[in-house]
Amino acid sequence: MEFHRGRLFDHVHLRVKDLDASKRFYRAVLAVVGVPVFAENEHYFTADELFISPADPGAPEGRGVHLAFQAHDRETVHRFHEAALAAGGRDNGGPGERSYHPGYYAAFVLDPDGNNIEVVNHGPARRSATSIVITPA
Repeated sequence: MEFHRGRLFDHVHLRVKDLDASKRFYRAVLAVVGVPVFAENEHYFTADELFISPADPGAPEGRGVHLAFQAHDRETVHRFHEAALAAGGRDNGGPGERSYHPGYYAAFVLDPDGNNIEVVNHGPARRSATSIVITPA
């Protein structure tokens, strides 16, 4: 078994109100950016560094989490935004240029729990590798 990891986070853990609604939402938007869900059961699901499980009973909604997914191009930003809205997300800023730096093109949605989910393309760039592959010894 092998898995992929980025460089900044080991993982991000979201605790959600409705695991099935979150599975539908994240499957739809992650498919657009080419990141498959690679493990799941009735208690959680995970895709690369993202781990999602049910919130503790009585936990408040929308804890103010912000996640930003990478998009290969501007068209992917549009497709992600459309997929998110179709899968139960709410618009929080449609696709367009942002003032963060030249070439920053992004869209924002709120997931079923009110977390702010971004997809961003930073403009033309070259990667040294598509991902880091980890194979347990």
